[in-house]
Amino acid sequence: MMPADNHTFFAPVTYILAGIPGMEESHVWISIPFCLMYIVTLFGNSLLLFIILTEQSLHQPMYLFVSMLSAVDLLLSTTAVPKMLAVFWFGAGEISFAACLTQMFFIHVSFIAESAILLAMAFDRYVAICDPLRYTIILTKSVTGKMGLAVVTRSFCFIFPLIFLVKQLKFCGTNLLPHTYCDYDDIARLACDDITVNFWYGIAMAILVIGLDAVLIAVSYGLILRAVFQLPSKDARLKALRTCSSHLCVILMFYTPVFLPIFAHRFGQIVPGYILNLLANLYVLIPPMLNPIIYGVTTKEILKWVIYVFHRWCRRSSLLS
Repeated sequence: MMPADNHTFFAPVTYILAGIPGMEESHVWISIPFCLMYIVTLFGNSLLLFIILTEQSLHQPMYLFVSMLSAVDLLLSTTAVPKMLAVFWFGAGEISFAACLTQMFFIHVSFIAESAILLAMAFDRYVAICDPLRYTIILTKSVTGKMGLAVVTRSFCFIFPLIFLVKQLKFCGTNLLPHTYCDYDDIARLACDDITVNFWYGIAMAILVIGLDAVLIAVSYGLILRAVFQLPSKDARLKALRTCSSHLCVILMFYTPVFLPIFAHRFGQIVPGYILNLLANLYVLIPPMLNPIIYGVTTKEILKWVIYVFHRWCRRSSLLS
């Protein structure tokens, strides 16, 4: 589909993903670390899911939330990265309108779901440290399952209206998206309609979902730290802090890069566009890649089973050879 003139509205049939405008000559070089990160993401999260789901002793709320996080990370990266690599390697930027909306939907659903899972994990750590005697009563498998269902339901309910908002827009300029995947903000900015509703829905979602989750997580960890520093012995305090260290790393890695792109897109360019674009690409790669590494290394029970699985695979390989 060729771009229409400024006076002719059209229903978009395809979009063209441009990659990272301003860095076209580096696309092939950028794709190499991106591809390696995606491979590590697939391997690490799949291994973590396999270990948690097959090992009965890990069927506890903390580890079940980790498995949910791994599943969401796999969905997020797999929705975005294969098309991203196709753009970098083959210039295959064409994507149908329906496929673009589908990709947009799952990327944003994954993003909202990950925020909710991190909040659920903060609640899990709060109960474990501040009310340990009632931990097994409060966080039963049934409650954990309902929390997982609430994560999916909330993500769907907040993101599904975006599809209708985009489908109602009229386009008259270009079908070129300055990105490697379909993002709600980028699509809305191509429209010739008034996008005030789209703008404020995005702001409301950022504040009510991501912002509220971040505030509740901060409150949870404020209460956790207060309880930790009231413990009588130094060893007890260090042990309690160690149980939260991996989760805190993941939280910081998730929320730190979030707010700059969100508000820079809406309130003007704080940093150059190609930097924001590159950060947006790294955002769907780095947290999903590092999350299983952080939990695998810092969580003793998971690390034990990772070593066991590798040992069993190595022994089986040596027997076969």
